[in-house]
Amino acid sequence: MRVACIVALGLPLAGCVAVQDAADQIAREQARGYVNGEVERRFPGVNAQPITDCVIDNASAQEIVAIAGGVALGRTEAATETVSTVLSRPETIRCAAEGSLRAGLF
Repeated sequence: MRVACIVALGLPLAGCVAVQDAADQIAREQARGYVNGEVERRFPGVNAQPITDCVIDNASAQEIVAIAGGVALGRTEAATETVSTVLSRPETIRCAAEGSLRAGLF
């Protein structure tokens, strides 16, 4: 009986996790589009994809939401500031340099 109750309680949680994962993916994709445009604007002529990936990978969940939400609400200045914050982190810089070297950009 206990197992049945635990399993029954777990099913709604699994649904919540799936919804949360989907929402996270949507926010990440929206943020990715904005970050890619910012990277292209800041570094003309450079393949923005590896740098964009580093920004997304080094951004916290709150920062992803801030970027995506800022874009959705037309608050691009706040989104741009968040991108700048993540871009300036040593981990992001290191990741971008390594990604650019692998891609043959330098």
